[in-house]
Amino acid sequence: MSNETHSAAPAANFIKNIIEADLAAGKHAQRRWAGRPGPAADHAAAPLDPARIRTRFPPEPNGYLHFGHAKSILLNFGLAKQYGGRCHLRFDDTNPEKEEQEYVDSIVDSVQWLGCSWQIGDKGGENNRYYASDYFDWMFAFAEYLISAGHAYVDSQSAEEMRANRGTLTQPGKDSPYRNRSVAENQDLFQRMRAGEFADGAHILRAKIDMAAPNINLRDPAIYRIRHATHHNTGDKWCVYPMYTYAHPIEDALECITHSICTLEFEDQRPFYDWLLARLAEGGLVQRPLPQQIEFSRLNLTYIVLSKRKLIQLVDEKHVSGWDDPRMPTLVGARRRGYSPDGFKLFVERIGVSKNDSLIDYVLFEDAQREVMNESDQRRIAVLDPLKLIIDNYPASQFEDCQAPNHPLHPELGERTMPFGRELWIEAEDFQEVPEKGFRRLFPGNKARLRYGYVVECTGCDKDTDGKVIAVHCTYLPETKSGTPGADSVKVKGNLHWVSAAHAYPAEIRLFDRLFSVPAPGARREGDAPDLERDFLDDLNLASKTIITAQLESSLKDAQPEQRFQFERHGYFVADRIDSQPGRPVFNRTVTLKDSWGKEN
Repeated sequence: MSNETHSAAPAANFIKNIIEADLAAGKHAQRRWAGRPGPAADHAAAPLDPARIRTRFPPEPNGYLHFGHAKSILLNFGLAKQYGGRCHLRFDDTNPEKEEQEYVDSIVDSVQWLGCSWQIGDKGGENNRYYASDYFDWMFAFAEYLISAGHAYVDSQSAEEMRANRGTLTQPGKDSPYRNRSVAENQDLFQRMRAGEFADGAHILRAKIDMAAPNINLRDPAIYRIRHATHHNTGDKWCVYPMYTYAHPIEDALECITHSICTLEFEDQRPFYDWLLARLAEGGLVQRPLPQQIEFSRLNLTYIVLSKRKLIQLVDEKHVSGWDDPRMPTLVGARRRGYSPDGFKLFVERIGVSKNDSLIDYVLFEDAQREVMNESDQRRIAVLDPLKLIIDNYPASQFEDCQAPNHPLHPELGERTMPFGRELWIEAEDFQEVPEKGFRRLFPGNKARLRYGYVVECTGCDKDTDGKVIAVHCTYLPETKSGTPGADSVKVKGNLHWVSAAHAYPAEIRLFDRLFSVPAPGARREGDAPDLERDFLDDLNLASKTIITAQLESSLKDAQPEQRFQFERHGYFVADRIDSQPGRPVFNRTVTLKDSWGKEN
């Protein structure tokens, strides 16, 4: 796996070339769609499919979606939209022991959050949301056909025996002693499996292909197993369930999918995908042209993990607060952190689609987010490390309004009022009693501008008994207010952010950083002992979350959950969608204004 950098321009997408060639050749012009999924007979008299192409996003509802799924979602829905087709949201719910309605609901929310829809038209229009479990009756009937045609048999070996007889990459497998059962015996056993006569693991239905095939996935793969488990969608109707590798191509065929797009780990499964659909087409059960499986490289990003096992471990061992922890690379976590769906779209467009595995620098994702947020997010001021600034020559009981633009790139968004008074909050780092070389902000005798306000001259500071600075004193120049003719009468180099102490309000701010401190968590490093096994948890960034109390300008008090702003100077922040209360928003830092990891790490 190589490291890659990408330009700001859209990258190549080889799948577009395949689709455009298929459309030009009219490959799918004779395919028919009955307005619903179904076997070939159900589509025989249906009109030609006006959608021309159909893609699908087929998550298994056994967990929360992550950044890698976002690439697949945006790719499949995006291609369908670009070429006037349809994209189906289909839940591959073939494993009742791991799937829950909670995950179904979360997946629906995440797909919609990314701006994608399987619903075409208004209420009552085409709704392309499906479940693998919708097709269990057909899948069982198709399995019966495979048995009758001599393409499947019931195997009664134990799991250990099957594993031992499967062979290796260099040695062929051995035929099961049950491989030559008669069609009648296989049909009887399969029906009794469905009737619940046998315990889990007693029998399994296998495709009859070739136990000597170089591709191990063609060595009589399992297609049905016994599972006495309640299904989230079908209840206790079934005690036999199809294997994913059997169900998936059938689902594609029943839904008239044209381009079945998946990640590279399924490339070795494509021969079975094609074999199965060819056998079913021979029996007239699915229509031609058959779906085409196309593989692309999965998303690999530095500083995160996308392994479902590792994500579960992070949650179960409470290294994070849950699946929606803003540091998690899940879509629920990304949403809570404040990442923008448009930022995901821009990122996916830039990295492109290829068959080459690569490790992409996380900064490219953050840059895409920054670019979108810079354009969309209104500006506000928050003082994260407050230090009192007292303007000694400003009347104690007087206040006035200063005007600040809501967005410097969009004057049409207008201005907001910032109250100004004798006492302000400024950032503690903006004052140095003994200035470092090049320091341009406040120190005794130096002038600086209060952004949107006046030029002030520092006169000194107050300290507590430990010598810590607790307040800075200055005088202001009345003729230098921003927006007036005298604003440029005094030239200064320092510019300070501030909020009125009388009008600001304290708020909880959560400063999130990368969850891991190294680009490849758990990977071996140069100098490691040959027998050293690294644990990815050893690479957790212990400073990935810091909670502070900041002073915010008064307009932020009315921020709504998920409302996002650029806090000038500090970065992009969002009102937490869970913990924010009316009049008391809690803010999460989404991303800093500039990358702070490139040089340090």
